[in-house]
Amino acid sequence: MDEIRARIPISNVVGRAVQWDRKKTNAGRGDYWACCPFHHEKSPSFHADDRKGRYYCFGCKASGDIFRFLTEKHGNSFPEAVEQLASEAGLEMPKQTPQDVERQEQRASLYDIMQLAQDFFQDKLQSPEGAAARGYLMDRKLTTVVQQQFQIGYAPADRYALKTFLAANNISTEQMAAAGLVVAGEDIAVPYDRFRDRIMFPICDPRGRVIAFGGRAMNADVPAKYLNSPETELFHKSAVLYNLDKARQSAYDNSAIIAVEGYMDVIAMSRAGMANTVAPLGTALTEQQMHMMWRIAPEPTLCFDGDQAGINAAYRALDTALALLKPGHSLRFALLPDGQDPDDLLNAEGAEALKEVIDAALPLSQVLWQRALERNDRATPERRAQFDTDLENAINQIQDPKVREHYRDSLRQRMRDLWQKSGQSRPPFKKSSKNFGFRQNRFSPRKPQWQQQTPPSRELLALTRSTRQSHHHERREQLIIRLILNHPVLLDEVDEAFAELDFFSSDLDRLRREIIDIAALNEGLDKSALKDHLTKRGLADLLNRNDQQAQRLNSWFSEADAASHDAMTGFKHMIALHRKTVTLERELKEAERALAESPTEENLIHLNEIREALRSSHGEEAIIEGFGEASGRPADALS
Repeated sequence: MDEIRARIPISNVVGRAVQWDRKKTNAGRGDYWACCPFHHEKSPSFHADDRKGRYYCFGCKASGDIFRFLTEKHGNSFPEAVEQLASEAGLEMPKQTPQDVERQEQRASLYDIMQLAQDFFQDKLQSPEGAAARGYLMDRKLTTVVQQQFQIGYAPADRYALKTFLAANNISTEQMAAAGLVVAGEDIAVPYDRFRDRIMFPICDPRGRVIAFGGRAMNADVPAKYLNSPETELFHKSAVLYNLDKARQSAYDNSAIIAVEGYMDVIAMSRAGMANTVAPLGTALTEQQMHMMWRIAPEPTLCFDGDQAGINAAYRALDTALALLKPGHSLRFALLPDGQDPDDLLNAEGAEALKEVIDAALPLSQVLWQRALERNDRATPERRAQFDTDLENAINQIQDPKVREHYRDSLRQRMRDLWQKSGQSRPPFKKSSKNFGFRQNRFSPRKPQWQQQTPPSRELLALTRSTRQSHHHERREQLIIRLILNHPVLLDEVDEAFAELDFFSSDLDRLRREIIDIAALNEGLDKSALKDHLTKRGLADLLNRNDQQAQRLNSWFSEADAASHDAMTGFKHMIALHRKTVTLERELKEAERALAESPTEENLIHLNEIREALRSSHGEEAIIEGFGEASGRPADALS
């Protein structure tokens, strides 16, 4: 490091980010002045001294050397800064062990392979084969400039297109599999392309090197709408944020970072002028990803779609963050209008509408309070006691004693104010100044419909809480969990579908989230290893209870001895029925709202039709050709 400092003047590194002031600078003496790159100022107070190898701002007091400048201004990690500057200085990094060298060579080779694949996908997007994909992107208002900015490509439908291309470039099948580009294994006679007929989004590390891909299916009938690369030597999805390489500079400049749900959401936010946007990769935000954002900004804003799944995702992020909170570091939450994602709102209302949603984001403490209000009606002394207990349990998850105590004081004051309000269990909310047709923030509370000024029948408009907790919901959720526990190999193909599920049982949803987290950290899990990990996390009782309940359902395809093909068929069918029910309940909620606003016979008929469809969906079953044969069973039905 001393040798690097000796070879590279501080003015060379800092000079890439500032314009030196000609009047005050004396380059001959190694004395440089500029307006500070860390805060806004009109006259130069930032000084760099080549003789000392240091910089210092007399305004904001920022100081450091060449390594500190790259980490603080450009967001490089310390090892990245050392490696970059060593390369510029013409120095080799310290010698590694033979094993380290071999591993580094393998990683370097994988980077080359991933770049070859990226070039292939981009070429194919511009070829005749990519015409439909280009049309789809243009329909989504992703211009050629945007496509190039995000290096979007296309994977042809041909089963061996990429494999053939890589083989022609002397890449072995083993290397392709190590990069996650082909599906291979002992039970697969001829390895084939993992991504087929998909729009391809490269996933890069913070240095901009391609380490994985995300593919959006062009065919609506494909089970996985989005498919990510599997875990590889380069790619660990729990430790990667999509677009961080492009967003990092803007995030540092603004001391703000935004996390949305997916690739297209990131691109929409960038189109709206918010380049400081990232996204997790098909799973809930992990602790590691939160720490990555906190290294850039003290209060990242999490923006979720405005449906029940988005609210649930926000609450999961809240629960993950509670134990990690520390002085000065928290989260803010923004929720979009019902049924809209960033792309929808951008196209409908424009960039200002999207920015207004982000600006209206609520602090974590407010969202924690609003969730408690939603989950407890506080109609009796016992329920009020439960309300207090739930909040206290949440606060106790906070590990930092100072933060925990301030949360406790804040929520005690909220409780005092709440109980003192006569006849009002929820505080009023302020309407947005712009008419989007939704509350300024979806976390803002709303009175129950029967408490509004001119309510229709309470019986017609009561929210269907009992339906959400019905036997049919829990039965399917139990089976889905049991299928994954007994056949963890299913996660290799359906990990994203599993991560996107909207469970109504909080216990089963906790199991689901823990399984996702464990699978992200441990490749190639078998049944025994997965259950061992869950047991170590204190979930033994929950596992046993779910196992006993699921056994009584007598669904043979969820058993450990069921053939993998039958288990996969059963899983996909459970997912399809579960998603249909969730969709119907969302429509039910909208129909209830419409009837509350306009109590007409037409709206009442529409509400009853949805209720009937929801009741009928609980008894649906399908006969699937060949189902059961691989497990030695006759053709069978799934319900």
